Amino acid sequence: MTDKKLPPGLHPDTLAVREAVERSQWGEHSEALYLASSFVQPNAETAARRFAAQEEGYTYTRTGNPTVTSFERRLAAMEGTECAIATSTGMSAILLVALTVLKTGDHVVCSQSMFGSTIKLLGTEMARFGVETSFVSQTDVDAWKAAIRPNTRLLFAETPTNPLTDLCDIAALAELAHAHGALLAVDNSFATPVLQQPVKLGADLVVHSGTKFLDGQGRVMAGAVCGTVALVDKVMGTFLRSGGLNLSPFNAWVVMKGMETLSLRVKAESASALELARWLEGHPKVARVYYPGLESHPQHALAMRQQNGMGGAVLAFDVVGQGAEQLRANAFHVVDSTLLCSITANLGDVKTTITHPASTSHGRLTEEQRQSAGVGQGLVRISVGLEHLDDLKADLLRGLDTLT
Repeated sequence: MTDKKLPPGLHPDTLAVREAVERSQWGEHSEALYLASSFVQPNAETAARRFAAQEEGYTYTRTGNPTVTSFERRLAAMEGTECAIATSTGMSAILLVALTVLKTGDHVVCSQSMFGSTIKLLGTEMARFGVETSFVSQTDVDAWKAAIRPNTRLLFAETPTNPLTDLCDIAALAELAHAHGALLAVDNSFATPVLQQPVKLGADLVVHSGTKFLDGQGRVMAGAVCGTVALVDKVMGTFLRSGGLNLSPFNAWVVMKGMETLSLRVKAESASALELARWLEGHPKVARVYYPGLESHPQHALAMRQQNGMGGAVLAFDVVGQGAEQLRANAFHVVDSTLLCSITANLGDVKTTITHPASTSHGRLTEEQRQSAGVGQGLVRISVGLEHLDDLKADLLRGLDTLT
C-alpha cells in the first residue's frame, strides 16, 4: 500500500517525513520493514519476466527491496536528483562511483583534504587498476584547473572537508569539470541536503555516508549515490546488483527513521557548534579553530552562501604546544579528559563525539599525506550533538584548563 500522492513543490523538511512511505496491506503508520532475502513469484512466467527486467517486481533483495527503494526515493527527493542508489557504507558508495565512472588509463582530480579512507582508496587502491589520481588544494580552483589532463574523467570533492572544514566552490568546480568533459562528484555527508544540494550548483553526483547525519544516532552503516537515471540507475545500478554492494533493508529502515528528524538535528547542532567555536577561539590553550560559521574562517562568505547560512555541526581546533610530540600529547590530554564527549571517530551523532584525526580517521596516511591535508598532531575534531552547550564547554575545560 502506497501513501497518498504528495503534492508537488514540497520543502525538503516535509519530504524527509512524507516521501516514499510504503505501507503493507495492514496500513501501518510507520514505513513497513521488508526483511526478506527473496520474494515469491505468482507463477513461472511472471518470474521469468521480472528476472529479465521486462516487468516491475521484486525478486531478490540484492537486486531490489521495497524498504531500500523507499530510502533511495526519499534521499533523491531531498537532494533534488532524479534518483539515488543505496550502498552498504559511504566508502562503498565512493567505490561504486570509482568502479563505474573510471577505467584503466583514466585520471581523477581530488581534494587533498578528503577523508583519509577516500584518499587511500583513490590514491592507492585504484592505482593498482591503472587509474591515476592527482591531489590538489581544496580551495584553489586554479590548482584544480592546472591538474586536469585530456584523460581526466572525474573531479571529486568533499565539502566541508573532514576534519578541517575546508570548502570548495561547487559551482566553479562544476563549470570546470564540464568544460573538460569530466564529471563532478561531491561528498555531501557533512552538510547533508539540509545545508546544501550540490546538484543545484552543477554537480553530477552526490555521495553520502548515511552512517553519519542521515542516521544521526550511530546505529547502522549506510551509503548512497544520487544523480541521473542514466548514470546512477542504469550504469551504477547494474554494477551494484552484480557486485553486491547493497544496503540491507534493516539499515535502510533505520536511516529513514533518522532522516525524519534530520533538519531539526542539523540546525540545532549547527547552532551549538557555532557558539562552541566562538568560545574555543577565545581560549588561551587553543591555537586555532576551524569552522566555516566563524567570520575568521577564510571561506566564511562562501559557506554562508553555499550552506544555507549555516556552518554545520563539525569543528576542529589546534591545541597549543611545541613540536609534534608535545602537540600529540596535549591533544590526547584534551580528548582523554572529557567525561561527556564520546571518544570515537564517527560523527553526525546526537551524542557529541571527539577524536584525534592524525591517529584515527587519517592514521593510515603517510606523514606527507597528513601534512598535505593539514592534519597535524595537535588537531582535535568535534562533532557537536544535542547536549546542552554549557555542559559541552565544561567537558572541554577539563582538558584545556589543565594543559601545561
